[in-house]
Amino acid sequence: MTRRQSNNQWSGGIAAHPAPKNSECKNPLEKFSPRFFWDQDGILLTDYLPKGQIINAEYYPSLLVQLKDILKEKRRGKVTKGVLFFHNAPAHRALAAQKKLAYLGFQCLDHPPYSPYLAPSDYHLLPGLKKKIIGRHFSSDAEVIAAAETWLDGQHSDFFFEWLAKVRATG
Repeated sequence: MTRRQSNNQWSGGIAAHPAPKNSECKNPLEKFSPRFFWDQDGILLTDYLPKGQIINAEYYPSLLVQLKDILKEKRRGKVTKGVLFFHNAPAHRALAAQKKLAYLGFQCLDHPPYSPYLAPSDYHLLPGLKKKIIGRHFSSDAEVIAAAETWLDGQHSDFFFEWLAKVRATG
């Protein structure tokens, strides 16, 4: 009996019991398109849009309203000079989004093309978060989100401040 035949016999034969599919996702966050709103003190708002759905000119302004409410609650008295945004997606530049930003008193910063500071979450938040969750098995999307939120909430304010200080020093 060959090794292959003995393996088939031990497992009950390939036809009788197909190999189980690996349900573990290499990067569980790939199922979402997360957006992080954060400042030097930490996370303000995280939005997980399921993969395949797009952020558009109607969806994004509603997030901005949520953010304004959260700023009032979490940063009471700290927002005295306004709110500046790093963002670059087409939905962010849509007329409806620009009107909502102006209405809420938020300002956008212009950035040079291809600057890593266009997406600070991609360069600062996501690498550490990915290291924490890649390779783990989650039984539901809610578990992935809970693990991400736990990691984000566990970051000390220095984690956020250091990145913004770096941006200010180089920009």
